Amino acid sequence: MSRSSQQADQPTALPNLWDVNTAMKMSQPELLLYRSNLLGSDKRVTNYGGGNTSAKVMEKDPLTGKNAEVLWVKGSGGDVGTIKMDGFATLYMDKLNDLKSLYRGVEFEDEMVAYLPHCTFNLNARAASIDTPLHAYVPKKHVDHMHPDAIIAIAASKNSKELTEQIFGSEIGWLPWKKPGYELGLWLEKFCLDNPQAKGVVLESHGLFTWDDDAQTCYDLTISTIQKAIDWFAAQIGDSPAFGGAKYASLADDDRRAVAARLMPAIRGMISAENFMVGHFDDSDTVLEFVNAKQMEDLAGLGTSCPDHFLRTKIRPLVVDFSPADPDIDATLAGLKPAVAVYREEYAAYYNRCKSHDSPAQRDPNAVVYLIPGVGMITFAKDKATARISGEFYVNAINVMRGASAVSEYCGLPEQEAFDIEYWLLEEAKLQRMPKPKSMAGRIAMVTGGAGGIGSATAMRYLTEGACVVLADIDEEALANTSDNLASRFSSDVVRTVIMDVRDEAAVEAALAYTAVEFGGIDILVSNAGIASSAPVEETTLEMWNRNMAILSTGYFLVSREAFKMLKMQDLGGSIVFIASKNALAASPNASAYCTAKAAEIHLARCLALEGADHGIRVNVVNPDAVLRGSKIWSGDWLSERAATYGKDKAGLEEHYRQRSLLKRSVLPEDVAEAAYFFASELSSKSTGNIINVDAGNVQAFTR
Repeated sequence: MSRSSQQADQPTALPNLWDVNTAMKMSQPELLLYRSNLLGSDKRVTNYGGGNTSAKVMEKDPLTGKNAEVLWVKGSGGDVGTIKMDGFATLYMDKLNDLKSLYRGVEFEDEMVAYLPHCTFNLNARAASIDTPLHAYVPKKHVDHMHPDAIIAIAASKNSKELTEQIFGSEIGWLPWKKPGYELGLWLEKFCLDNPQAKGVVLESHGLFTWDDDAQTCYDLTISTIQKAIDWFAAQIGDSPAFGGAKYASLADDDRRAVAARLMPAIRGMISAENFMVGHFDDSDTVLEFVNAKQMEDLAGLGTSCPDHFLRTKIRPLVVDFSPADPDIDATLAGLKPAVAVYREEYAAYYNRCKSHDSPAQRDPNAVVYLIPGVGMITFAKDKATARISGEFYVNAINVMRGASAVSEYCGLPEQEAFDIEYWLLEEAKLQRMPKPKSMAGRIAMVTGGAGGIGSATAMRYLTEGACVVLADIDEEALANTSDNLASRFSSDVVRTVIMDVRDEAAVEAALAYTAVEFGGIDILVSNAGIASSAPVEETTLEMWNRNMAILSTGYFLVSREAFKMLKMQDLGGSIVFIASKNALAASPNASAYCTAKAAEIHLARCLALEGADHGIRVNVVNPDAVLRGSKIWSGDWLSERAATYGKDKAGLEEHYRQRSLLKRSVLPEDVAEAAYFFASELSSKSTGNIINVDAGNVQAFTR
């Protein structure tokens, strides 16, 4: 469940989390960090990455040894809820005040950002954000700038100034819309000087500023101001139906996910021409109330208001033509392609209407947010975290629209203002500074046998390169342990697990559908689930034979078949990697069932390579040998059986395998994972139907 969808479960009243005993031991910068983290811990106070905080602190100047007033302010790109001390920029206040003499007017305000590094205190490497002047010129020691839904609902109302006065009187003022920047900083300064009794201000279509000379009082003021707005809306709206009441009824839980599983790969295929996109699905109560409402399409068409919302959700969402009362997914899929094309055309028209001579080139014209009546909301972005956060921001926008439309008329950001934010040269410069994407950014992989040594090593290799991974395994405990380990290293956003027996057709279908709902589709399948058994042929039971065939042959077929369906729907190509075995090419004594099943894997891969080529689906095989460490296969009877076959004890088997190899080296799970990475990556984009042996050299397994 996303943090946005959890809002409905939170208590009505905002808790005041300030602990006097904890705070009394802190320095002023530490109090700023404490206040920031408390404010950012509740998404009703501010959204992820939104808003900022500051404190003006007396510090010893490292050059003069004298005291200097220093502005500590959240640095560019930070999140107040998770920020650490190194996330704050520090700047000399006297130098920030000196900048006023360099200011040439609003048409030149962007050039002021280049002066901020010259104001840096103590060689702090943290870049100052464009909001720095908004904090610097408020003549108070502590300033909070938050984006609470309840306040933005006021700010996005047609009569927002009157509503602000009605709710807050003269304690909280109001300023008309102004793009964040140097000019707005001067506006705030003038407002404070002209209204010394004011404790804060509502910025039209933007958010809330509050201030005080005491850190705790500033925090208390921010919380109480937001709570006052929440209470006012609750009293005004009562039990009245939101958004004009319901037009549609929601499908059942499983049916909603089934629809999402069909739609998400199709949409992903349509919008991933420039970059592979990752999806996120949200069917929380908040989302369903909105997508089912009579006013949904009209409100969605107005776009979002707060710049933070808009930057992450685009000019407006795409409403998918779907009737939950008469669900016809095939018809919806047929209508999606022209709908996506129309959205792109309208976005290009918006760009051309609003661009100026120095605007950055048009970016991806596809929608970020997709609203489906009766089903929920899908968001797509270049990575899972951004897709999730974009969804959370649209939930914030829904909350804003609910409040504003209930007490007034909701107003989205004017088109030109929205464009000027989206294509702001300063935002473009920030995008250009972002690191180059990793080699598997935006890719989605499923690894069967994901809890084993080779499976978990392969998952880790893919995650390291920026992929999202679904671990599928039959061992629930081992799967949970592997997932916890990988999620702690790479974040829970990019790791999912599913209990799956590759022999169970329904379970395989469900696992691929789960992958579609969690991430949007699939690009890579690593078929790695396995067992091993050893016995002379006359002692090989039919049950043993059938079990090997069911898991190692039929299981690989079932998973590949379902992956093929999704890969073809996306039409983005893809890679299937079979983890077979040296035994698929080189016969071994007392292992006829295992060797035959592994040989079947290789031939299945060849067949699939032929069928997949026209669709850009590559199918290749990795043949490991004697991967003992971390392998679940070698923890069972197979170890004893193979040791007996070669007349060795268990401890000596690894050395036996090492010595029989041409290179006299042990093969580790990480070695196999490297080959699986090669076949899944663009490094092997011209390879299909191929085999890589990772066996330290075995002449019997040479492919030619």
